[in-house]
Amino acid sequence: MKIWLTRLGFVAALAFVVLTVVNASWLADAPRGKAKLIAHRGVAQHFDRAGVERDTCTAELIEEPVHDYLENTGRGAQRATEIGAAMIEVDIAPTSDGKLIAFHDWTLDCRTDGTGPVREASLEEIMQLDAGYGYTADGGKTFPLRGTAVKGIQPLSTWILYVRESKQIMFNFKSADPKEADMLAAVLKETNRDPVRLKYAFYGDPKPVARIKKLYPDVWAWSPAAAKQCTTDYLLYGWTSIIPESCNDGTLIIPLNRQWMFWGWPNRLASRMEEVGARIIVTGPHNLDEPNTGLSLPEQLGDVPRSFNGYVWVDDIWTVGPALYPDRDNRNDAQREAAYAGLEARRERQ
Repeated sequence: MKIWLTRLGFVAALAFVVLTVVNASWLADAPRGKAKLIAHRGVAQHFDRAGVERDTCTAELIEEPVHDYLENTGRGAQRATEIGAAMIEVDIAPTSDGKLIAFHDWTLDCRTDGTGPVREASLEEIMQLDAGYGYTADGGKTFPLRGTAVKGIQPLSTWILYVRESKQIMFNFKSADPKEADMLAAVLKETNRDPVRLKYAFYGDPKPVARIKKLYPDVWAWSPAAAKQCTTDYLLYGWTSIIPESCNDGTLIIPLNRQWMFWGWPNRLASRMEEVGARIIVTGPHNLDEPNTGLSLPEQLGDVPRSFNGYVWVDDIWTVGPALYPDRDNRNDAQREAAYAGLEARRERQ
């Protein structure tokens, strides 16, 4: 019996050593480069994501504004690239007359002075609206951004021009209609933006994602469902060093508070994903009562491994960007002071 116990102990110890070596991050070459920040909707008003669902009016959940930039506007996208964003995420939606605009919601009622579904209004009608009309931080007592963004909703063909070609864009399909992929391809052609050369990305429902991938086979195109599958599969058997088929040309999501679960993180895992053409996105902490979020506090950057050169999803690029790239901080003193005060209030609420 003692001999068998000894042998079992030896086998277990050997297996432990093998797994440790196979998944040892420190044995893999450190990737070159720096983490690339994805500015979710550009510079935008920050809101608490706890309990947010698909149709929640987030304009009614914002913190007290510390700047006047709005989501999915060319102005907010341009400023995001100036203060540290490598990629801008933008939501796209079609109008009744077949034009694409940069807009998140299914209806106009939440954040504008318009009403009804976006897809039932013409481009001309939408461009007359106030994009900041519905924003409130005190339950509707005041609307500090009302009147600041009249005619602020832009055609996607105009929005794109605010992002210089040295920066990447991630387009978010908000519906399951594959025709929107063809509409987007037409806009890219119109604006002379080659998504392969410029390393643009696309995500959303599998149907438009599949269509855009057919049009541009070499682009990064993914759906949340596919990313979840890759992530789950890797957690299950990544310890074997076998890369799941679901990760081929795929996307792996790593929440800040779940990094310890990922075999070989960061260097070994990054090397494995690179072998199969997969991208890694680090997100903010994942909580059961809210969807995946981006980084919203500058200190969260300290939880991202220094050797990681993949993508980091950021919800508040206004404060996180300058923390990573202080030399790019072109905010004035008043803007910095307001941002610091807003961060302190946010920390107290968390």
